[in-house]
Amino acid sequence: MTVRIGVEEEFHVIDVESGELVPRADAVLGKLARHADAYARELPQSVVESNSGVHESLEGLYADLSASRGRLDRAASSQGLGVAAVGTAPLTRLGTVPPTDDDRYLQMTGEYRRLADEQLICGAQVHVDVPDRDTAVRAMCAVNPWLPPLLALSASSPFWLGADTGYASWRTMVWQRWPTSGAPGCFGGAEEYDRAVDELVGSGVISDPGMIYYDVRPSAHLQTLELRICDACPRVETVVLIAALFRALVVDACTEVRTTGNAGCDGRHEWLRAATWRAARSGLEADLIDPSTRLPAPAPAVVRGMLRRLRPTLEEYGDWETVRSLTEEALAQGSAAHRLRRKAAKEDLLAAVDDILAETRGDGLRPVRDRTRSRITRLPGRWDGRPAASAS
Repeated sequence: MTVRIGVEEEFHVIDVESGELVPRADAVLGKLARHADAYARELPQSVVESNSGVHESLEGLYADLSASRGRLDRAASSQGLGVAAVGTAPLTRLGTVPPTDDDRYLQMTGEYRRLADEQLICGAQVHVDVPDRDTAVRAMCAVNPWLPPLLALSASSPFWLGADTGYASWRTMVWQRWPTSGAPGCFGGAEEYDRAVDELVGSGVISDPGMIYYDVRPSAHLQTLELRICDACPRVETVVLIAALFRALVVDACTEVRTTGNAGCDGRHEWLRAATWRAARSGLEADLIDPSTRLPAPAPAVVRGMLRRLRPTLEEYGDWETVRSLTEEALAQGSAAHRLRRKAAKEDLLAAVDDILAETRGDGLRPVRDRTRSRITRLPGRWDGRPAASAS
């Protein structure tokens, strides 16, 4: 069975002159009426979400995401705006971005107050086909340990409110304040998971299943497992790399569930929170927690270890050469957080914002091709990233 992938990306809307975050998402969306099914509003009026098509190949996904970003850039640039695929916008002022005029978002703003006010963050989410919801829930345990390295690959948010936070992904620190964020627990199957979600909704702490913000979760409305831990990524290549790695992780986990009935989880997740913090703090520029040993190791060693582990599945899907090349490129260039810091130190934050905008629109990027240079595969359908599934 071919396992398909799809991506939801979130983008900050930026005033290109000042480099500041501005509440003009609706102005950008207004220029995209012909593609209304592919773009959506989000909780803050400064964020636009795009929803890719459903793809079998990395080449097809790359082409789709690049085209989507191009449309966004044209819609924004015609109004003196830019779109930035980055976890946090470096130049942001609290109190300048109201919530989107939507009943659900307004209710969330009233309930969560400062937490919702500061939800000025953007992520990249990946959906991967699963055989059924029960398998998806059981597979989460096997996937969980390998999510912090994916976060490190995506880390792009060192700046918050015009200052360096010292973190590679400050978005993670903001995101983890929500009551249902972080690594999910272990569940015996879909019935047990759904019962736990119903209890959370019944508690009144969250209003609906769409507010389950775990790092990975079964989609509430699609037959997919959804990755949610990652920052938005300036470079399309990074998104494609993460999507390929996550697909391989999910395929391996589902195979384990199918053959053994479980994903081999030992029920211990306290170290996962620490590993996620480590990835958010350091990105690719220092140690990560190696999931195989639960000990610190240099980020390149951990990432390459993940590749070795996933190589048979990556080869099965024809992704190995592309993933190996993109991984080495990512490790050589460093995380987006590292690149932004370097630019800010050499010039200033406005120059760093200019770099984010340029990378987001694809300036100077090379196309991704698999080793067989297969034709672009575009399947019908589109991931629906509407509010029922996502609040940010």
